[in-house]
Amino acid sequence: QVQLVESGGGLVQPGGSLRLSCAASGSIFSIYAMGWYRQAPGKQRELVARITSGGSTNYADSVKGRFTISRDNARNTVYLQMNSLKSEDTAVYYCYARKVVEVSTAIHYWGQGTQVTVSS
Repeated sequence: QVQLVESGGGLVQPGGSLRLSCAASGSIFSIYAMGWYRQAPGKQRELVARITSGGSTNYADSVKGRFTISRDNARNTVYLQMNSLKSEDTAVYYCYARKVVEVSTAIHYWGQGTQVTVSS
């Protein structure tokens, strides 16, 4: 099993910044990718950003140029730096880790979720 602990959410004004972190523990040896999804009322669940064990990154079009995902392998931790925040970024952000258990099969583990609210 993989345990994920998220931190860094909160209330911020438009144009402000937050940094989310996600620390993984447990059976982490086969994790292929980590990142964040977000879910807001009335909106489709969205993959915000991910980073693979090889260092490749992907971002949703809505956050490109504003968000940056990075990793600290020594601490088994992934960070999401969020700048120029907009009210549309308000959502619950869920950290995830993906394990490949066999060919064409993967398991996702989830953090507890952290609320990000952007409001004046």
